[in-house]
Amino acid sequence: MATTSVAETTSRGMTREEKKVIFASSLGTVFEWYDFYLYGSLAAFIGTAFFSDYPEATRNIFALLAFAAGFLVRPFGALVFGRIGDLVGRKYTFLVTILIMGLSTFLVGVLPGSASWGIAAPVILIILRMLQGLALGGEYGGAATYVAEHAPDNKRGYYTSWIQTTATLGLFLSLIVILIVQNAVGKDAFAAWGWRIPFLVSCLLLAISVWIRMSLSESPAFKKMKEEGKGSKAPLSEAFGQWKNARIALIALLGLTAGQAVVWYAGQFYSLFFLQNVLKVDGQSVNIMIAIALLIGSGFFVFFGWLSDKVGRKPIIMAGLLLAILTYFPLFKALTNAANPALAQAEQTVRATVTAAPGDCTFQFNPVGTAKFNNSCDIATSFLSKSSVPYTIAEGPAGQPATVKVGDATVTSYDATAAGKDATAKGAAFAHDMNLALQKSGFPLARDPIKVPDAKLDAFIAANPELGLNAATVRAGEKAVTPVADLVKAKLLTADQAGGATDMPVYTIAKGGAFKMVADPAAINWPLTILILTILVIYVTMVSGPIAAILVEMFPTRIRYTGMSLPYHIGNGWFGGLLPATVFAMSAAKGDIYYGLWYPIAIAAMTLVIGLIFVRETKGVNLDSIN
Repeated sequence: MATTSVAETTSRGMTREEKKVIFASSLGTVFEWYDFYLYGSLAAFIGTAFFSDYPEATRNIFALLAFAAGFLVRPFGALVFGRIGDLVGRKYTFLVTILIMGLSTFLVGVLPGSASWGIAAPVILIILRMLQGLALGGEYGGAATYVAEHAPDNKRGYYTSWIQTTATLGLFLSLIVILIVQNAVGKDAFAAWGWRIPFLVSCLLLAISVWIRMSLSESPAFKKMKEEGKGSKAPLSEAFGQWKNARIALIALLGLTAGQAVVWYAGQFYSLFFLQNVLKVDGQSVNIMIAIALLIGSGFFVFFGWLSDKVGRKPIIMAGLLLAILTYFPLFKALTNAANPALAQAEQTVRATVTAAPGDCTFQFNPVGTAKFNNSCDIATSFLSKSSVPYTIAEGPAGQPATVKVGDATVTSYDATAAGKDATAKGAAFAHDMNLALQKSGFPLARDPIKVPDAKLDAFIAANPELGLNAATVRAGEKAVTPVADLVKAKLLTADQAGGATDMPVYTIAKGGAFKMVADPAAINWPLTILILTILVIYVTMVSGPIAAILVEMFPTRIRYTGMSLPYHIGNGWFGGLLPATVFAMSAAKGDIYYGLWYPIAIAAMTLVIGLIFVRETKGVNLDSIN
């Protein structure tokens, strides 16, 4: 077989044309990740525009489909476009993927909501989201393969590491665009229509990407293979139907990409979720913190890619996994102390006890967000988990609803199914009593002002005795006489409650609104929080910087696109994509906000062991010599 010698290939430098290939491929992939991340970042606004008008069952179906498109569909995109890439060529395939991604994203920005198009709007939205998932499944393998097949053997880690920066830079770019648009149009306008602008921006990015990629030529390794007539006629069956190749794909998944995925998702996505949903830091501050950490840490993708050309791919990836395994617990605990010290203090001194009947508590795995947990224990533990309160479960008498003891207070939960039409009222009473008990125990809860129409004032005062209000005093104070029609529209009152009145006094009650756990902005240690986030990002760069190079070097040219794409997207789409839901469910089951970290630690440990035993070092291998 005629091949270029390793010495000859590794001695040459990158030509100007090859550097253009690296830049063009990476830039296009940044834009594609930007498109993909927009949906997740703006999911709340999209849900309001497309799903809010439908019954719960219908909303659940759409949520399931959106979830599937975002994560579960990606491996199918790897199969579809991997096969095309190995049959037709790398350049053609990832030109198609970016066209699909860019046009799908732009169309989301102009698609009318359900109020205008009815059920057709969310159906089209889900189709566009599925096209995004399929396109992303084909993009990464194409870009990584294309770059690797242009790079000299002794610099492949360095040049493919630029592809690894693209997901982080795409996330960074999406956050920056969203922040700019939010500040430019204001929060209300952004919620109404401004959220569409970042999607429309993708049209400009698409034009730039297509123009750049049209100027590229096919990879030399693929052209050489075609000229020699050695291409695969059935890449899928050859890659996964023959044990010698399927074994490599399995090792790549379990010994590399599964662990790389959970470290990536824990460092870049779960850290964001943890700050916002567990530590209760406001969303805009979280986005700024993450963006700064990404800006500081992203250069390490290239550093570790470069280093892998010197010391090998495997040692760096395995070291990143080991560091994550050893330090996740102390790092996330330090993050709590830095971002919400009041919550950290409360968790050290207060622990709730949930006493429940045998079998009343279940494992609350809810990746799509549509499952209902109606048992009294599940309602109690779900509330405590979402409030970031540690707790212990104790067995109680059969047939009795669960109770929660916090400090000196004991609050009785309820079974939502048995409560029937009274479930909403019981839920509100349970939440009120729990929040009051948590606030008295030192948890950082606050209440905003609330507007109360006169017809509901007496009931409000009776339900909130801790406020010490007197109805006559409130009625004698400041009030705003408001048309009943406006109150009904604002859902402050129902037509029946108005009792035929056309106008009604409305009172503003200070600190009478819903309880919410908060992180005091003045108490947040910004430098320490950003430092911890940057460390987590550096772990991501260690496991991800060399990953493209080692995956490319594990498969022969004839099935390289197909072979490397599937394990990468199963690892990142499934092992990584399910991380937030799995971590929350584990934490809820144990009553410990840190317990769910055992999921990424366990997967990383599995990958570390399998990788150390079965993954072979590939640094400096000649791609033409791989059989």
